[in-house]
Amino acid sequence: MKIIFDRAKVASVISPLMATAVNRSTLPAVEGILIEAKFPNTVILTTYDLEKGMRTSIEAQVVEEGYFVVNAQKFNQTLYVMDSDKITLTVDDRMRATITSGRSTVSMNALDGEDFPAVPSLKSEMGFFIHQKVLRRMLAKTTYAMGTVDQRQVLNGCFVHVEDDSIMIVACDSFKLAKCTRKADIKKGNESDRYISYSFILPVKTVNELYRLLSDDEDAITRIYLMRKHIVFEIGNIVFFSRLIEGEYIDYDRIILNSHKIHVEANKDILLSALERAALITEEKIAGSVRSHVKLNVKDDIIEISAVSTNGSSYDEVKIDHNGDNLLIAFNNRYLMDSIRSCDTEKIKLSISSPLTSMNIEPVGEDDGIEEIYMLLPVRMKE
Repeated sequence: MKIIFDRAKVASVISPLMATAVNRSTLPAVEGILIEAKFPNTVILTTYDLEKGMRTSIEAQVVEEGYFVVNAQKFNQTLYVMDSDKITLTVDDRMRATITSGRSTVSMNALDGEDFPAVPSLKSEMGFFIHQKVLRRMLAKTTYAMGTVDQRQVLNGCFVHVEDDSIMIVACDSFKLAKCTRKADIKKGNESDRYISYSFILPVKTVNELYRLLSDDEDAITRIYLMRKHIVFEIGNIVFFSRLIEGEYIDYDRIILNSHKIHVEANKDILLSALERAALITEEKIAGSVRSHVKLNVKDDIIEISAVSTNGSSYDEVKIDHNGDNLLIAFNNRYLMDSIRSCDTEKIKLSISSPLTSMNIEPVGEDDGIEEIYMLLPVRMKE
């Protein structure tokens, strides 16, 4: 195999592929980039860590066709240290990859392309089109609530449900829940489909990488293919694919309380500023642990926000509109700030019943076609 690349061009397409190349593995092929060179000028690049992967193609001068794997980290680093605008990659019969640029040469081992793990099918009859900005914005509002090491595997990611004209994303762990639904311009991937109705669970690492790949461009659209165990996203010139989490997601509507007796409306930014000042205390490491809770004392037309540690304290008062009894309750301050930040409106509504039951956080005056609710469990206060 012999390929002549434009150095800047190949470096730019390989950079995102590094997210799905393994640094160290007992299987050397997953540490590599699968390079498939086809006459006259097409090179397909693939990385795959057995859970998620990426594929893209680039134009280059293919002198000799081939199908080989080279170490991703070494190849990527070599591209950045070479000086010439052109890079020549050659793989010989002894499985030796040689990268030449100007008068510089770097050699490394290569593997036969057949050693690369089998990539799942990247096309399906099932799927849909959606604007990237819509999907990216909804992930931004919910991903903070995903589990990461929860024993219930289905919680270690995001649940997505797509209907004909709406999308819902839910994330939940043992302490917090985020649920967002919005109307969206969703197009059928297959014209023979009568309607769209799909549900799937994306793993946490897939969600994080997908968020980085998606664009805020109003016109950018991603096509999504669904298989029984995998999902594929076409994002620009990158094909991103991943395993799905198998299993049935929790009954999230059942655990969201809708009968709260105490309701508070507050200015989002003012409340958030007070919590950020409390974070100077709650984020402080004390004796090997982090004191992370903040107290909210709902009293008539104010919320008293306080935090105490061995090295200091904070206190704020925020004016509110309040219906119901007075109440003292405590929360993990980081979780509380994340939930409030997910609301885009000027005012938010807090719904509570007791110091031991969950609190609902909702935006006030949300646009039509958008429904959001964030739920947070309190922490027990020490006497």
